[in-house]
Amino acid sequence: MSRHRIALFGGTLAFYLAIVVAVLIGSGLVTLDWKVMLFRPYQQWPGIHAFLDYYVVLGQRGPTAVMVACWLGWRSWRQHTLRPLLTLGASLLLLNLTVGAVKLGLGRLGPHYATQIGSAELFAGGDIFPSGHTANAVVTWGILAYLATTPRARRYLSAVSAVVSLGVGLTTVYLGTHWLSDVLLGWAAGLLILLGLPWVEPLITRTEDWIFAVREQLRARRRIPVPVAAGAPQTVLLPQPDSGDGVGGSPVLEPVATGVRPAASAPSAPAAGTRQRAHTPHVVRSERTPVTPAGSRRPPHADRSPRGGTSPARPVAGG
Repeated sequence: MSRHRIALFGGTLAFYLAIVVAVLIGSGLVTLDWKVMLFRPYQQWPGIHAFLDYYVVLGQRGPTAVMVACWLGWRSWRQHTLRPLLTLGASLLLLNLTVGAVKLGLGRLGPHYATQIGSAELFAGGDIFPSGHTANAVVTWGILAYLATTPRARRYLSAVSAVVSLGVGLTTVYLGTHWLSDVLLGWAAGLLILLGLPWVEPLITRTEDWIFAVREQLRARRRIPVPVAAGAPQTVLLPQPDSGDGVGGSPVLEPVATGVRPAASAPSAPAAGTRQRAHTPHVVRSERTPVTPAGSRRPPHADRSPRGGTSPARPVAGG
């Protein structure tokens, strides 16, 4: 809180209390309220009535909060921070608590329900003092200027929010839903919320840090792998290929001990001195390539000499 802001806050608070006291004692401000009410602006200028019926929605809490929350939510997503949304929530919470308490405490009736001319109509079960539309317009549109990141944007948004809130307050007087003093107190109530937000900034920062810490804890829990209980080692008989000696028979089955291995673990390198055995599919006997046995199966002949040897000389017939 700078000195300038503290001075503005103190001046606005003094104006707020002066309006409340003026209405409580039934001063000339109450007389002005009745003069404006009996003037009936909505009958003097009926041509703008339809337009102002829609314009006053800019001060209604529900629609304005949704519009501003969408914009601030987009900013929060772009800037990776929750401060805009948390600031809006804190300001609306403070507005509802302060304005609602004064409304219910003073219980003032509106112009359409007034019972006695010249009376302040206090403590009669009403809920219009201060004007909620006016205070909400000041806070909801003023929060955009409060969260502006550049001085130029802050000046422009401050002017826009001031025009909108001023127009909403005067529109409620035109429609006859609020006294003029209700609007004055609504402007002061909304401005007090905006001026006092720096005092709430430390709480907003702690809330943001807590939310991010909870989010990180939830993400950490999701990243923890589920432990898989290792079962007892099982013996699996793996078929081995035939040695190729030409002797038929069943394939050789070699017992191999296996255990449960997590799916995410990388395959470990084979230990030194161990032979990497390839798991080749077993080949059926009938599909094997015939192997020619060594040597010849023909019976030996006495009158024949083996091939490649030297044959004996034969006698030549006929001399």
